[in-house]
Amino acid sequence: MKELFISFAKYNKEADKTVYAILDGLSNDEREKDRGSYYKSLSGLFVHCLGGTVFILGLLKEALKNSPAREALTVLESVTVPQKSLDAEQWKALGAAFEKADDACIDLVSALREEDLKAQVTLSWYKGNPPSVPVAFLIQGLITHGIHHRGQISQILDSLKIKNDYSGLSPAFIPKL
Repeated sequence: MKELFISFAKYNKEADKTVYAILDGLSNDEREKDRGSYYKSLSGLFVHCLGGTVFILGLLKEALKNSPAREALTVLESVTVPQKSLDAEQWKALGAAFEKADDACIDLVSALREEDLKAQVTLSWYKGNPPSVPVAFLIQGLITHGIHHRGQISQILDSLKIKNDYSGLSPAFIPKL
């Protein structure tokens, strides 16, 4: 399972870099324009992807308090997730923040031990049923969260007739089983 998580974490990093490059080719006004999605703009969707990564990885800190893998999460202390519309300078900083968060995810899953994947993370969003989930479940959630929102970005780019293709897995991400 760990090798699969590593390949998906690497895929997420590559996909995030590709999305950033595509969106970086747009004007700030085009990135910030309300496109009718829940997070309004293309940059809003992309910021939410980063926020989800930082949030979910942050939830793992307590469950991994006795694991050497926890060290990979310390870099998140220097990652700032913007809360409003982005100006051009904040947009540039977003790319660097994604790089740190994606690297932290790769480093984390690479360092996880089998027992770490089973460690329980207490959550409140299932109304206490279940009261906790394994680390492996949250890593799956992190992976699918990014894929889901990059899919929304792709749909908007398609409607704008902007070429984009970051949804397929490259053979470079084949896990070594």
